Amino acid sequence: MNTLWLSRVQFGLTISFHYLFPPLSIGLGVMMVTMEAMYLKTRNKVYESMARFWTKIFALTFGLGVATGIVMEFEFGTNWANYSRFVGDVFGAPLASEGIFAFFLESGFLAILLFGWDRVGPKTHFFSTIMVAFGSIFSALWINVANSWMQTPAGFHLVLHNGVLRAQITNFWQVVFNPSTMDRLVHVLLGALLSGAFLVLSVGAYYVLKRRHEDFGRRCVKMALILAVVGAVAQLVSGDFNAKMVGKYQPAKLAAFEGHFPADAPAGMSPFGWVDSKTQTVYGPRIPGMLSWLMYYNTKAPVIGLDHFPPALRPPVNPVFQSYHAMVAIGMALILISLLGIFYWWRGTLFQKRWLLWIFVVSVVGPELANELGWFSAEVGRQPWIVYGIMKTSQAVSPDVAAGEVLASIIMFGIMYVLLGSLFIFLMNRKIQQGPEEAAAVQPPIPPHVVEGHGRLNA
Repeated sequence: MNTLWLSRVQFGLTISFHYLFPPLSIGLGVMMVTMEAMYLKTRNKVYESMARFWTKIFALTFGLGVATGIVMEFEFGTNWANYSRFVGDVFGAPLASEGIFAFFLESGFLAILLFGWDRVGPKTHFFSTIMVAFGSIFSALWINVANSWMQTPAGFHLVLHNGVLRAQITNFWQVVFNPSTMDRLVHVLLGALLSGAFLVLSVGAYYVLKRRHEDFGRRCVKMALILAVVGAVAQLVSGDFNAKMVGKYQPAKLAAFEGHFPADAPAGMSPFGWVDSKTQTVYGPRIPGMLSWLMYYNTKAPVIGLDHFPPALRPPVNPVFQSYHAMVAIGMALILISLLGIFYWWRGTLFQKRWLLWIFVVSVVGPELANELGWFSAEVGRQPWIVYGIMKTSQAVSPDVAAGEVLASIIMFGIMYVLLGSLFIFLMNRKIQQGPEEAAAVQPPIPPHVVEGHGRLNA
């Protein structure tokens, strides 16, 4: 175990744990805006009860997301000093923009969102909810810009400064709108929407099954199902655009996604399988020409394969193949689950299908796992590059950090994350078991003198 391998494991551990929370925050932000909008439109107190309850869950995910995200900022300097030195001038702009345009916006209105329910008017509180939701989306935007630039760098030139090669921005907007930014941003935001929608769907179905807070649970299920089916189907379309973008700018990654080896030949597609890189064989069912058709709408069109690249410039094929196909399989399952829910809702028998409600309860894991697998596919599929085509991962690691130091930090972070994860599950479960405030409880009480002085209220 060397410093490079351990540093990659450490960063993978920290970002994998962190990435559990931002998608939930973004998705719940959209759900909360929808719930408050329904309350303002209908004045139905159940929608206010829903918004109040999910605000508490949002605060929990937001707090864990901020705490776990800070760690990665330090890792750039401690474990990846060469990388930080090389991209600092480029990375500084989007990261600063995230702090200015996203974090300040989000945190500035967070206090009103959390504590302003009975202190400001409904419209003011609704505005704060919108601002917090926008803040979480803007945060995703700027982080996505930074990561997308690593995938498809643009708007820069290389300069030699004090004997060290560095990337400097020549066009800020080309950095922001590099070739993969928008495709990847849409994909990330749709994944976040699914995370929030399926969490609301899961908890709502649980309440219905347990016959607790049933009106609340039914409304959560219906609202979440609408957003889930829209997000799941849109994610399928977004995935197609992303695959085409990857094929154009990162052909080695696309070839690894499908285990396609011939340097220039029509490419098939496997719904599942196992890749043997030594024999260049995919064991499993294969649909001939399917990848060619999805890329170019022509089953005979050649697709660049892994043999086009030297072995040293190929990603690890089977891990990327497995993670990518697992992500796609989960995405298709989410489409099926959400469409089944819509179908039985239309039939008027949704809440009689207890087996489907139990599927809703456990389906909350699906979007979170798909988000993690998608990140793994994108990042491992980019290897051996940390900045695609410009800087290798092996060149980016800090030269003066010992392997033992990195291993000790991995153990420390592992223990901390087990404790934090356990605490998150405990607090989440406790809030769910406590349940929402009942609709009647959130209504302002009637003063006693009004009840006593106006007998018509008792009629």
